[in-house]
Amino acid sequence: MEESTQEQEILSKQEDKPVLAQSTPKQVRFAISAFYFMQGVCFASWASRIPTFKASMGLNDAELGSILFALPAGQIITMFFSAKLTTHFGSKKMLRATAPLYAIALTFLALATTGWQLAAFLMLFGITGNLCNIALNTQGVAGENYYGKPIMSSFHGAWSIGNLTGALIALGLVNLKLSMYSHFWIIALLSLSNVALNGKKLLNYNKPDAVAEKTKFFTMPQGILVLLGAIAFCSMATEGTMFDWSAIYFEDVVKLPHNKAIIGYASFMFMMASGRFLGVFLIGKFGRKNLLQISGAIISIGMALSVIFPNVIVAIFGFMLIGLGVSSIVPMVYSIAGNNKKVPAGKAITMVSSIGYFAFLFGPPLIGYVSQLSSLRYSFGMIAVFGLLITFLITKIKAIN
Repeated sequence: MEESTQEQEILSKQEDKPVLAQSTPKQVRFAISAFYFMQGVCFASWASRIPTFKASMGLNDAELGSILFALPAGQIITMFFSAKLTTHFGSKKMLRATAPLYAIALTFLALATTGWQLAAFLMLFGITGNLCNIALNTQGVAGENYYGKPIMSSFHGAWSIGNLTGALIALGLVNLKLSMYSHFWIIALLSLSNVALNGKKLLNYNKPDAVAEKTKFFTMPQGILVLLGAIAFCSMATEGTMFDWSAIYFEDVVKLPHNKAIIGYASFMFMMASGRFLGVFLIGKFGRKNLLQISGAIISIGMALSVIFPNVIVAIFGFMLIGLGVSSIVPMVYSIAGNNKKVPAGKAITMVSSIGYFAFLFGPPLIGYVSQLSSLRYSFGMIAVFGLLITFLITKIKAIN
């Protein structure tokens, strides 16, 4: 695609909304990717420290599961107005405002000394994270259309690379015995620097979305958006389990020492990142529908291997398969939802993600409760079913290829 000059329209299937682009498509793609990357680093910084919180507070699996409930609860709370705010102020302004808040909320987690304090700070982390997430994915859909190629998967790949980077940073700092508070502030400062350097290069909408202004404050998803939401639910339930419990699984089930247990999380994130960058090629080769079906099957196979053969080599391989399986599902679902003709991008993404985020709300706590009653190994086995559900649900959608 030829690079833009000063002004260029986004030709979207969903809407014809003019944008003021102060940067070329390549510069816009880099800027959006940088925000995805830093959001991934922030999230991984928290997720990689979960075993530390569990050990320092003396939590059992059920207690940890209850506390983990707070983060998605914060995300769900903001679902009812995050799309409205993004539509009203524009994704660029929202992203430049909420990305710093998300980074600062991360530092609060390190101040928690009791379970209820951690839950309160996790809810704040979830609230700021979702406000940032909706603005970021709306900007991502606009950026994909502006660039002229299906690059949404690469944006989510940048998030996964950020997640892997955050996990590796945490692994190094844990072994260097740097305090968690210092660790989180290093990440926060990196995020603030990114906002200052790349915030101006984001796409800036020139006028309000007339379609969005006429829609209700909150609209229940219907038709294809419900099915897309169900697929997102299955994928996010798997992701949430891996984000919150993979390090603990490698510590408690695979029996790796505490300072090396992050390798399970890192192996999952490595293939998740790789799969998202491959997604651009794979979508062109297989089509979204076939790739979604294949992805669901890979998730089930990877989870089954990890549960049946919980030794280091097989578990790492299984976690890598799971990462590959989930890698392109949410980016494809968001891209399909954001480019539908009936609902504005921000609202469509919110509708789909609101269903998906219920998986984050109930999935990780459920893992903790089942683990407390039986074992963490059995609770992971339940997640294999979600891969099969993804493969089944996608057969019900006729309007994609």
